[in-house]
Amino acid sequence: MRDRNTGTHPPPAGLDDATVARWKAGVQAERERDRPPAGFPALPPIPGARYRDPAFFDLERQALWREGWIHAAHTDQLPAAGSWLVTRRTGSPVLLIRGADDRIRAFYNTCRHRGAPVARADSGSGAQSFTCGYHGWTYRLDGSLASVTDPRDFTDLDPSCLGLVPVRCERLGSLIFICESPLAPPLDEFLAPAARFLRHLPLDALRLVHHRSIEVGGNHKVVLENFLEAYHFRLLHMKTTHRIFDHQGTSVHLWRHGHSMMLSPHRRDDWVDPGTVGMPEMTGVTEIDRRFNASYNLFPNLILPISATGAPCVVITPLAIDRSRLEVLWYAPLPADGARHPLWEARIANFDRIVDEDVSFVEPIQASLDTAGFRGVPLNYQERRIYHWHEALDRRIGAHRLPPALRVQPVLEPWVTP
Repeated sequence: MRDRNTGTHPPPAGLDDATVARWKAGVQAERERDRPPAGFPALPPIPGARYRDPAFFDLERQALWREGWIHAAHTDQLPAAGSWLVTRRTGSPVLLIRGADDRIRAFYNTCRHRGAPVARADSGSGAQSFTCGYHGWTYRLDGSLASVTDPRDFTDLDPSCLGLVPVRCERLGSLIFICESPLAPPLDEFLAPAARFLRHLPLDALRLVHHRSIEVGGNHKVVLENFLEAYHFRLLHMKTTHRIFDHQGTSVHLWRHGHSMMLSPHRRDDWVDPGTVGMPEMTGVTEIDRRFNASYNLFPNLILPISATGAPCVVITPLAIDRSRLEVLWYAPLPADGARHPLWEARIANFDRIVDEDVSFVEPIQASLDTAGFRGVPLNYQERRIYHWHEALDRRIGAHRLPPALRVQPVLEPWVTP
């Protein structure tokens, strides 16, 4: 990851001692405060129509999923040359292929002849090429057009201009991101404010341990916002996370481009998750990774809670205005043979239980969104990551494109760390 910062001195890579000390002090300040800090602005209510207006939904889906970077896959899902998968996380069918040169590329899964898909299953391996099942146009692993059926009838065709249309594809370690827009900044520039605090971890070596996907009957923001605050721990997670983490000590970090993080300390300094004892740790982990729950939001839809032994990556994708997909992908160190530690089964089940608690209120909330009782969302200081996310959404859409009644007032800029 390259630094593209404009300041005189680049930020430290990873979590250096000064950053760890500063973050710990922030947790202590949260535990001791009796009100929001001086000068923190009152957060205007988020307009309720942002969760139910079809025109707004169309704008945000275009701005977030078609014009920005979206986490698409893990390199383990494309383990060898000829491996491929089709992702629809941007709303378009995008074909990811590992080429003979070991490079992972992305293309629209769209034949250049008449638009039929060139890959008709969702994943596969050992491909030498891709042939459209409609008229037989064939493409190489690098997307170039290899042949057409009945070339005598295409006398003026230039194969060099008719390869599969590429989609931008870049990586953060073993995490693959795609972007449909040519105007978005490079991935490293977009992620820089947050990703610099992940550089101490072996991101290239993290393996895909487990993948779970569920469909949820609610607007994607209702699902996502649950992961942006700890205010709900005491009731929703009474027997799970509330027993472990002190939500009143949770400190929040807001960064450029809509990224953020909340740092929730263990209730006891000596507490160690018994479900991880003996599991291999990532190299380079710090006190923050061991004794706090640092949960990152890489804008817009990726939640990454880091622990010393791995991270359950949560990805939330809109399917419709009132329907979303939630995926959990566990990334962690594994031995070369990919064998999972015996504790993984219980660990995955424990996190699934927490996720099920998180989504248990989504459908009841969704049922209320269209009623006269839902008029707006008043947020408190603990919930400021949600407001920060909405400010970033409006910047991405362009506030001038939104009716005044649907905009959020930008008030958090002084509280955003460069």
